[in-house]
Amino acid sequence: MPDDAPETLTEELKAEAARLGFQMAGACPAVTPVGISRLGEWLTAGFAGEMHYIAERRAAYEHPRHVLDGARSIVVLAMNYRPPEPAAIERGAGRVARYARGRDYHDVIHERLKRLAAWLVARRPGARVRGVVDSAPLMEREFAQLAGLGWIGKNTLLLNKRLGSWFFLAALLTDLELTYDDAHEKDHCGTCRACLDACPTDAFVDAYQLDARRCISYLTIELRSPIPVELREGIGDWLFGCDICQEVCPWNREAPLAEEVEFAPLPYLNPVDAAKLFELDEGTFRERFRHSPLWRAKRRGLLRNAAIVLGNSKNDGAIPVLVRGLNDEEPLVRAASAWALRQYTGEEAIAALIARQAIETDADVLAEIQGVVPAPP
Repeated sequence: MPDDAPETLTEELKAEAARLGFQMAGACPAVTPVGISRLGEWLTAGFAGEMHYIAERRAAYEHPRHVLDGARSIVVLAMNYRPPEPAAIERGAGRVARYARGRDYHDVIHERLKRLAAWLVARRPGARVRGVVDSAPLMEREFAQLAGLGWIGKNTLLLNKRLGSWFFLAALLTDLELTYDDAHEKDHCGTCRACLDACPTDAFVDAYQLDARRCISYLTIELRSPIPVELREGIGDWLFGCDICQEVCPWNREAPLAEEVEFAPLPYLNPVDAAKLFELDEGTFRERFRHSPLWRAKRRGLLRNAAIVLGNSKNDGAIPVLVRGLNDEEPLVRAASAWALRQYTGEEAIAALIARQAIETDADVLAEIQGVVPAPP
């Protein structure tokens, strides 16, 4: 077979991807994704919540050429991130989703994609190439299925028999012709409902359909406003993200641990001392989390989440911390801290709420306080 044949290039490209740390690689044509109509229906139903950027780029999802002009082929890549089982969670500690316990995967994978793209351009000078991970308007799971990497499970995540769902997806788009893998046609979820039944906030409207507005990952990461009251108890001790629908999936029981050292859990994220987060100002928050996925929630979002975790913990030792949060400069943090203090019946909590009510001007915070403290006449 000639060295410049698409088959040869595709196999060499996959081998280079493996050398760079990707556990799976599959190639597919750059076409309109089969699920584009379902995306429109999902947006129309309002299931995206405050993720307005998806609707704003709705048209761009219709074809990969909007990500790379002239795109003909996509190499879909997967990198395993499964860490060891998390440390024991004590009352007042916050859980972090497994993918977020190490270095930010965007940084790690982008660096590998740049090297893979450089290899391809060196192999085919003049080729147009772009690597993306979780940022461009590309339906990665649809193309991963088309490239033979797995099937989309009932929890809407891509599943693979060997890796389960503990992996990141990335893509390398090019204007070159490659040899394409067979699409993964079979659904191996069968009659299993483990993921659907385990969700504490009932985020699954039905199998394969997620209402992000009720998903703990969305609530603790993407949502910028107060978390709806009726969903706060269901968040439990999840500080950032959620793994429940993956933890109960049978396909994840035998998935191998990741070998990538960049994804090894950092001690202070496995788990997080929720109370100590209230000691961080913007500067110290940036210093600690700038290169972590937790940065996406920003300080105010993470402290809002921490307050919910402490409110759910019913740990009296958290009251002084929540009082501090009740006087934070961010209204979002004050409102969540007020709700959390309402979960306690001690005099210290009530006194703090009364004192804050006397000086509070934000309507959301006052609404949280007045749930337990009568408004002044």
